[in-house]
Amino acid sequence: MASLYGSVRQALVILNALFAWLTEAGYLAGNPLALARRRRAPAKARITRYLSHDLWETVKDTVAAMPTDTARERLHAARCRWVLTVLYLGGLRASELTATTMGAFFCRRDAQGIERWWLEVTGKGNKTRLVPATDELIAELARYRRAHELPPTPQFGETRPLVLPVIGKAGSEKPLSRGALHLILKGVFGMAAARLRARGPEWAPQAAVLASASAHWLRHTAGSHMTDRQVDLRFVRDNFGHASIAITSAYLHSEEDARHQATQERHRIGWGAANKQGA
Repeated sequence: MASLYGSVRQALVILNALFAWLTEAGYLAGNPLALARRRRAPAKARITRYLSHDLWETVKDTVAAMPTDTARERLHAARCRWVLTVLYLGGLRASELTATTMGAFFCRRDAQGIERWWLEVTGKGNKTRLVPATDELIAELARYRRAHELPPTPQFGETRPLVLPVIGKAGSEKPLSRGALHLILKGVFGMAAARLRARGPEWAPQAAVLASASAHWLRHTAGSHMTDRQVDLRFVRDNFGHASIAITSAYLHSEEDARHQATQERHRIGWGAANKQGA
C-alpha cells in the first residue's frame, strides 16, 4: 500500500510539472492540477511555557521579599536572585548555567573604546557562543559575589561555578547540579504561586501557571520579553545560541556590538522596582 501511494504521488508530481510547462508554453490555458488539494505542513506549535510580564513581576517581588534574617537565608535569597537574573538576562539553558564558571566572564573594548562584558557559554552540540553581559548583569554579579565576600569582578580563568553553594568552604565549591537548580526554582515559583493564591480564588489559574514553571520557562520568558521589546530577532537568535557565532570576523564583531547595545538598552530585569515594592 505504501509503495502504491508513493507511485501515485510521484506520478502526480510528474503530471503537474508537465502541465505547468504546457501552460507556460501556451498550449494550455491553465494547469488542471493547480487546484489540487495540497497537503499542508503541520504548523509549528507556539511556545506557551513562558511567564507574562505580570507573572514575571510577581516572581521578582517574591524574591525581593525573601527572609534575610540569618546568614543562610541571606545567601539563599542572594542565590535565588542571581539564578533568576542570569537565566533571564542571559537566556541560558539550565545545563549551561550549571556548567559555566565565573571565569567565563570577560571584558573587551569595542571600536568606540567602550568596555563591554561578555559571558562565554558552551551549549548544545558543544557549540560556544558569546552572551552579552549587560551593565545590569555585571552589577548583579558583583552584588552576588559580595554576598559571598568575594571581589566584585571575576578573575581571568576563575574556576568557581557560576552559582555558589550556600554553605561550604571558599575555593572548594562544587558546581550546582541540575536537580538542585530545579529545586531552587520550584521553591521560588511555589512561593510566588502562594502569593497569588493569597489574593483570592480568582488568582488560582495564574498561580497554577507559576507552580508549573521551570528553568526552561525562564529561557522562553526571556526570549518572549526581548521580542516584545523589539530586540532584533537576529540578536535574540545569537544570544540564545540558535546559530553558530564566528568571533574572529571584524564584521561580526560590529554586529555583536550592536547586539550588545540593543540588549543593554531594551532587556532589563529591574530589581530596583521590585525592592521598592517589597520594602
